[in-house]
Amino acid sequence: MRIGVLALQGAFREHIMMLEALEVTAVPVRQPAQLGELSGLIIPGGESTAIGKLMDAYGFYDPIRQQHDAGMAIWGTCAGAILVAHEVLDALPDQQSLDLMDIAVRRNAFGRQVDSFEADVDFSGLDGSDEYRGVFIRAPWIESVGVGVEILARHDGEIVAARQQDMLATVFHPELTGDPRVHRYFVETIVGGR
Repeated sequence: MRIGVLALQGAFREHIMMLEALEVTAVPVRQPAQLGELSGLIIPGGESTAIGKLMDAYGFYDPIRQQHDAGMAIWGTCAGAILVAHEVLDALPDQQSLDLMDIAVRRNAFGRQVDSFEADVDFSGLDGSDEYRGVFIRAPWIESVGVGVEILARHDGEIVAARQQDMLATVFHPELTGDPRVHRYFVETIVGGR
């Protein structure tokens, strides 16, 4: 199993370290040609418009969609959740998404950088306890989900994690916690469960 982490901008190094701690082969992905060898791809947190522009410049949009159609699982964290969404609320005029997951995500819904916080969330399906400490940095939230999308976690009533078949979206940053359970969930349940 090889899991790629899109390494254009954002917290990709931290995701790689979490995967390596789980003894999973982790690959920093900088070119679309690398996607063909992957079982799964993590699109990290960072700045969604910056990552999106780099994805466009390097030609990632269609190859990611094609590899997903061919069986590659995808997990978007924070900015990555925005990029996998069907609909982006409060998007900039030229902002595009991959339009893969049937969710509507509102950018910066929890506030600006100064409003960043940590909070316990009940994350359904984790090994051990369902309680998970989420790190929210200029975080979006998932405003609505389509048919077939499972809500996995909420904070203050807002959806903060969801799954649709072989896709996962979290609006917080599991790579910054030191707790590997969401990464294990992606690897074992979503990638390994296909």
